[in-house]
Amino acid sequence: MIELAFSILSCDFAHLADEVEAAERGGGSIVHVDVMDGHFVPNLTFGPAMVAALRRTTKLPLDCHLMIENPDAFIPAFAEAGADMVSVHQEVCRHLNRSLQLIVDHGMLPGVVINPATPVEMVVEVLPMVHHVLVMSVNPGFGGQRFLPQSVDKIRHLALLREEMGLNFRIEVDGGIAYDTVAGVVEAGAEMLVAGSAIFTEGGAEWNAKEFLRLARAAAPQA
Repeated sequence: MIELAFSILSCDFAHLADEVEAAERGGGSIVHVDVMDGHFVPNLTFGPAMVAALRRTTKLPLDCHLMIENPDAFIPAFAEAGADMVSVHQEVCRHLNRSLQLIVDHGMLPGVVINPATPVEMVVEVLPMVHHVLVMSVNPGFGGQRFLPQSVDKIRHLALLREEMGLNFRIEVDGGIAYDTVAGVVEAGAEMLVAGSAIFTEGGAEWNAKEFLRLARAAAPQA
């Protein structure tokens, strides 16, 4: 199932609840929260307090992408704040299996993330335990970056591995996903589509989300 995980990184923070509601009316079904610590990535964004505030304003699943150096120390706090999904970077987890299990133990769905320079092979061993694999199609840290085309090959590779291994993890993609790039990633096998700049821009989040999903679902392989 194709889903829009709209990223609040690009929304108007002064009207956060309204922006979330508008994206949901347009068909967005997941709220994507980019958590950055200024160390693993060169930016600072949200913490558990923001997630707790979002939890009070929406019933949509909260998908927290932890771009931080020590995710294990914060996983319990995000669970307490109301996160539904938490994804951690392969590049920063010394004991990736343990970090993913910690997410599960706190009642959340675990995801693993790979940066543009990280090969898919680095996460093969944990694929049986994850809910989703997040492919970064830009280098993480800032919204509005241009899509890296080689990401399509990674998505295709993950889709093939999923079939070969008899697994059912979902494939998420984040970075530069817009009207001109969404078809390619969907055709390759992505299903959870993170978009921020394409949604929270001129025209309004509701209309933008509807158009984005229309293009995405038109590109989806037919069963």
